Amino acid sequence: MILDKVNFPKDLRSLNIEEMKTLADEMRELIINKVNTIGGHMAPNLGIVEATIAMHYVFDAPKDKIVFDVSHQCYPHKILTGRKEYFFNPDKYLDITGYTAPEESEYDYFKVGHTSTAASLACGLAKARDLKGENENVIAIVGDGSLSGGEALEGFDNAATLNSNIILVLNDNDMSIAENFGGIYQNLKLLRDTKGQAECNLFKAMGLDYMYVDDGNDLEQMIKAFEKVKNIDHPIVLHIRTLKGKGLKLAEENKEAFHWMMPKTIDNWGKNIPCNEDYNSITKDFILNKAKDDKTVVAINAATPGALGWTKEFREKLDKQYVDVGICEEHAIAFSSALAKSGAKPFFCVLSSFVQRTYDQIMQDLCLNNSPIKMLVFWGGLSSADVTHLGCFDIPLISNIPNMVYLAPTNKEEYLAMLEYSYNETKHPVAIRVPNIPLKSTGINDTTDYSILNKFKVVEQGENIALIGLGNFFDLAKSIKEELKSKFNINTTLLNPKFITGIDETLLNDLKQNHKLVITFEDGQLDGGFGEKISRFYGSSNIKTLNFGGKKEFTDRVDINKIYKINHLTKDLIIEDIKNTLNI
Repeated sequence: MILDKVNFPKDLRSLNIEEMKTLADEMRELIINKVNTIGGHMAPNLGIVEATIAMHYVFDAPKDKIVFDVSHQCYPHKILTGRKEYFFNPDKYLDITGYTAPEESEYDYFKVGHTSTAASLACGLAKARDLKGENENVIAIVGDGSLSGGEALEGFDNAATLNSNIILVLNDNDMSIAENFGGIYQNLKLLRDTKGQAECNLFKAMGLDYMYVDDGNDLEQMIKAFEKVKNIDHPIVLHIRTLKGKGLKLAEENKEAFHWMMPKTIDNWGKNIPCNEDYNSITKDFILNKAKDDKTVVAINAATPGALGWTKEFREKLDKQYVDVGICEEHAIAFSSALAKSGAKPFFCVLSSFVQRTYDQIMQDLCLNNSPIKMLVFWGGLSSADVTHLGCFDIPLISNIPNMVYLAPTNKEEYLAMLEYSYNETKHPVAIRVPNIPLKSTGINDTTDYSILNKFKVVEQGENIALIGLGNFFDLAKSIKEELKSKFNINTTLLNPKFITGIDETLLNDLKQNHKLVITFEDGQLDGGFGEKISRFYGSSNIKTLNFGGKKEFTDRVDINKIYKINHLTKDLIIEDIKNTLNI
């Protein structure tokens, strides 16, 4: 096996072209086996194997600095930079992250998992190099899908002014996660069709030098291209055309499905696996039903349709009432705001970890203008996700902006009622934190009038202790109620707040009459969160409060049960905290 000879980039220089081609095949086999076993990004990594080998053959990393955009395509880089053992050994598959990570290797410069950042980061590295009088190459690997993100264009635009070495490798596989959207991609197609010779050239218009490689999966072409741009004294875009999913026929033919995949996807491909009703399917059905009768309904997504279960069939049914804006949540919010101001009914669906990318637009373009969009936030909550994809920050981010109404359903019926309310709401923007828990149904329609803002629901009346369980953690609050009743004969009050953005002052004041402890439960970061609103309200009273949720911290693939234990979110630890507070 050729890979036995390669542990670090310097080892590539003892190989000939045929050996490096064999190496590429071996690396693909490693990637396919690992991703099919534990899940992860398949197609992006398979498409850039040859380019990665060529890059490390020509450049002298880590002296020469390589920055990956999103790092969906960093597996080949990891294999060549001292981490191949984590791809060979199934017992070690989970010991490294799926993204670049400086703590793993000196060859990685940044933790990155959100898109469109590489050009900006590379500009900073290049500027620092120039200020220090050093001379290393700075290389950014940017996928074509990333170009739809505003920061990518800002980075390319500013790179043109550096007047020194910076190499922007545009890995063009004519795909984002799904298909690309936006006018930029018309120019990329023109450049591909003309093999880089078209007079209309976005990058040259920015003042950047430009070079095109028609087959970025050809090792010899890539080595020649990198040798040509190495040590260049000005900014250049190296536009390479690659095949997403190369080497795995299923991935080549199903690029979207194999961008990121669950374990055993290859093994189960083509099998009829039953699809049970879940919050994704409920959302799709609701939007489709509304769109049939109301041509002003439009479903908006920022390049992550697969994460929402928005299949190609779903998108085609909506036709003009579906808009994928590409990787630009900022545009999605402002676009949605203007749609709503014009009488349309936009449903912008976004993953929690991407909300922070558009904070300014939520505040300025949306809430300041009080535009009644409908924003559905998926994957919100504490989790064992990579540090770049945590979904625990959306409550502090969204719930503290004036005019926003942020709702937290606890079951199917509440979710449907909140969707209906948001559809009809004309005064405020409405966001709904889609439950990130298994679907639960009460079988009873929710008749709550959500236009009466910040009205909490008393689920069960008790005394002495009030438990307020928000959204995903309502069932946790309910289980604590049952535990206190069975073990201590304490009959607590159980509340479902439903609203994240405000408090029910009348109800909270009423609790002062026969309660001495109010406890909140939220599936997210406590700092700036829902529980703090309750604690602040009771700050000058005799009511004690306990807030249960997550610490303000970045966690990286930490087991969710460990996170719950650290944050005292297990039943036993919560009961212990209550006992200590009440001295019982």
